[in-house]
Amino acid sequence: MRFLLSAALICSTSLCCAAAAMASDASTYPEKPIRFIVPYPPGGLGDTFSRALARGLGERLGKPLIVENKPGASQIIGAEQVRRSPPDGYTVFLSSMTSLATNLGSYQHLPYDPVKDFAPVTKLFSSPLYLAVKSDLPVKSVADLVQQAKDKPNKMSYASLGLGSSLHLAGELFSQAAGIHLQPIPYKGSAPAITDVMSGVVTMIFDGGSTVAPQVKAGKLRALAVTGNKHSSIEGLEQVPTMAQAGYPGVDIEVWWGLSVRQGTPLPIIDRLSKEANAVLNDPQFRKILSSTGVDIEGSTPAEFGQLVQSEAKRWPIFMKKIGIVPQ
Repeated sequence: MRFLLSAALICSTSLCCAAAAMASDASTYPEKPIRFIVPYPPGGLGDTFSRALARGLGERLGKPLIVENKPGASQIIGAEQVRRSPPDGYTVFLSSMTSLATNLGSYQHLPYDPVKDFAPVTKLFSSPLYLAVKSDLPVKSVADLVQQAKDKPNKMSYASLGLGSSLHLAGELFSQAAGIHLQPIPYKGSAPAITDVMSGVVTMIFDGGSTVAPQVKAGKLRALAVTGNKHSSIEGLEQVPTMAQAGYPGVDIEVWWGLSVRQGTPLPIIDRLSKEANAVLNDPQFRKILSSTGVDIEGSTPAEFGQLVQSEAKRWPIFMKKIGIVPQ
């Protein structure tokens, strides 16, 4: 009995010491620079957003966030960097719909678990996709496009960035909702895909506003609809109808990004990161810097972002299996 009491006392003391140490770490956090793993190459939307966020968050935390670009393998390389890092809040991750949801449907042996290996901090931003066609294509609406696809079966195509990409998933959602057949044409990037849509090689594309809007304003593309449940925030595209207004509410895909850390990071540190990141997201100057990108800047609590991740991690693998995507 004396031994049991002594063991219990030691265990209780150890737990108290661990809790005290954790509280101390959180109260003094951060004491050194923070690594910000961005799974994209320099220059794109994810990188641009991350660097703006890093500047603002670094100012609020009093320590710099050092952006490290780790592109490749559908963001797996970047995710693995974070998964192998200590759960201390000194490595943060620009997570996304790809890394935390659709990769589950693309890879049979994904080297990480999106829910078990990462802790949500906050949602950062999202982007609807715009259904766009060549400006002189004789269609003025989604209804016109669907009718033309039915009149000319197996003749229409859409640009994709490969199996399981958001552009591919949007095209398949639309095909199923409209009861039409569309041939996906894979591309290595949005730039060559958009070029082929404008030249008529491919009939249509679902892509982000930063890619589609300049070509719409230049008169080279026509935007027929926007996915999601709200109108575009891009100047000149505010009147583009949503897919729901066009009669296809099931085409509700939005690409999203968030901030995550290693699972096991102390909750006070997660809460601090979430609080300061949301303050940056709500700063008018920050929003002005990102206003031309066409993204919807939106923060959240860790719990809200966690619910989104869990929901999307279930939704997309099921849909991808349904349309015949076989995990690699």
